[in-house]
Amino acid sequence: MTPSTIEQVGAVLFAVAILHTFATKFFEHLAHTRPAHAGLWHLLGETEVVFGFWAMVLVVAMFATNGSKTAIEYIDSRNFNEPMFVFVIMVIAGTRPILQTVMTSVRLTAQALHLPGSMGTYLVVMAVVPLLGSFITEPAAMTLAALILADSFFGRDISSRLKYATLGVLFVNISIGGTLTPFAAPPVLMVARQWNWDMSSMLLLFGWKAVVAVIVNALSATLLFRHELSQLSPEDGSGKHPVPGALVLVHLAFLVGVVVFVHHPAVFMGLFLLFLGVAHAYRHYQERLILREGLLVAFFLAGLVVLGDQQQWWLQSVLMRMNSALIFSGSVILTAFIDNAALTYLGSLVEGLSDGFKYALVAGAVTGGGLTIIANAPNPAGIAILRGYFEDGAVNPMGLLVAALAPTIVAALAFKLL
Repeated sequence: MTPSTIEQVGAVLFAVAILHTFATKFFEHLAHTRPAHAGLWHLLGETEVVFGFWAMVLVVAMFATNGSKTAIEYIDSRNFNEPMFVFVIMVIAGTRPILQTVMTSVRLTAQALHLPGSMGTYLVVMAVVPLLGSFITEPAAMTLAALILADSFFGRDISSRLKYATLGVLFVNISIGGTLTPFAAPPVLMVARQWNWDMSSMLLLFGWKAVVAVIVNALSATLLFRHELSQLSPEDGSGKHPVPGALVLVHLAFLVGVVVFVHHPAVFMGLFLLFLGVAHAYRHYQERLILREGLLVAFFLAGLVVLGDQQQWWLQSVLMRMNSALIFSGSVILTAFIDNAALTYLGSLVEGLSDGFKYALVAGAVTGGGLTIIANAPNPAGIAILRGYFEDGAVNPMGLLVAALAPTIVAALAFKLL
């Protein structure tokens, strides 16, 4: 198909946005070395701002070339359900009642492993919490894992190598760990109903293989950094006031309610507003709500929606030129440059795909979900919570890519050979 002018502009801006994500560390460095314009450099160095910023440039271009009516109709026709959901689930999952409950479970499980230092805690967080994402959704699992890692590991004196390795394994494990069910992983959610993939189908096709890969990745990282982890004393959580059980149940009810009504933004946003009232009423049992981080992630994902929908003209053509043998590796590579949910959604628009093609497309999309920040919707949430612990307050995209390669290969072997 022949792309329109605005589609060509959208493709160029999408490429610029991708390059911008690789340059955020450079802008953060400028903010520290060029204080005269530190505000501008900090803005351009905010990873979560990148796609929202360039999406606004695209909308301005639409106003200039096609008029205000076309531009407004385009924005109104986009589906911003996922950005809103990720924002809401991040804030609720990041509250003290939820976090303390999960942390207590992690601590008890780690103690049962009888591993030295913080090795047990690290292994449980990296293996169990990503698999929990199959039930509470991947964004919630990412939020919980990132907050626990920030408190128990990143906020302490650990090496940069361990930080990047942890981020790479976490992103890959979250991406594949949500495939035990048909509703938790965004790339699966896009196709499950249309391709009639139910719970049993997911467990048979993907779930048990994902469990194997998640455990191998988590265990490998734990053993690789066993010396450093064994020197860290585990956090006992004794300095924090316990939350009443009734309040924990109320927070869990809000979390479950939002997950159940994920396809109905008016409902889950109403639940969220009620939740804010409850959180304020019992604010002495709360830490600071991560509203800023959640809004930044939502802005990032909304920008990805606006820019990503302009890529269909070339992306779908690329996908359809691949056969079942090539689509797995092709989707792994493409996922690094475009959200994996967008990738599987475009595949779902094509009629008559073989079962082998469908499996390879989704398996490749979830396998590559940890390679970059834009590869999987929950990744910006992890970056928003953890990037302050890296040099200059920014995660080096090449460092993330290198760290995610080994766990990505493990996931690829699990989905291809098992």
